[in-house]
Amino acid sequence: MEFEQAVRRRRMVRSFTNEPVEPGVVDEICDLARRAPTAGNTAGVEFLVLEGSAVAGYWDATLPAEQRDGFAWPSLLAAPVLVVVWAHLDGYLSRYSEPDKHHTGLGAGEEAWPVPYWFVDGGAAVMTMLLAAQDRGLGACFFGMFDHERAVRRRFGVPPDRRGVGTVAIGHPTDDDRPSSSARRGRPPLDQVLHRSHW
Repeated sequence: MEFEQAVRRRRMVRSFTNEPVEPGVVDEICDLARRAPTAGNTAGVEFLVLEGSAVAGYWDATLPAEQRDGFAWPSLLAAPVLVVVWAHLDGYLSRYSEPDKHHTGLGAGEEAWPVPYWFVDGGAAVMTMLLAAQDRGLGACFFGMFDHERAVRRRFGVPPDRRGVGTVAIGHPTDDDRPSSSARRGRPPLDQVLHRSHW
């Protein structure tokens, strides 16, 4: 698929069949995502790939069975693959303490960063993953963990210095997948968001 087609056709898929995705394809998608840019080439974004019973474990930790009645996207839970994206905060602090970056002062601690680039870099990895899934004819959806980050960390043994960026569901979309109500908002025209030389 051409890059422009992948960008224009990409959408959040929230309804999946239970058809499996080949592990090699998942590895390819994560390999492309790890090539997204990172501040200082820190390479501080990591992927927790959940398949099989681990997917059920994720949903048990974030959306217990007793809370699933009335859930707006029940077929989201059928996605055969979940990739939880994590940012290695201490990796960024360590990288920016090295001689070529020490002058920035960003190695001093999380509070030294006016913009938390571990999340910026995580977002770049997520976008790459979404496009890579589209390119392979798969559906994908990104969603946040919000107050479930700690539960997911405990469930899967994620080290405490990793921060959760969010989760990407990957699989084969159903024929009846429907867009969220947010999709009706549309996108603003280019001339509303593009500013040349002056705001």
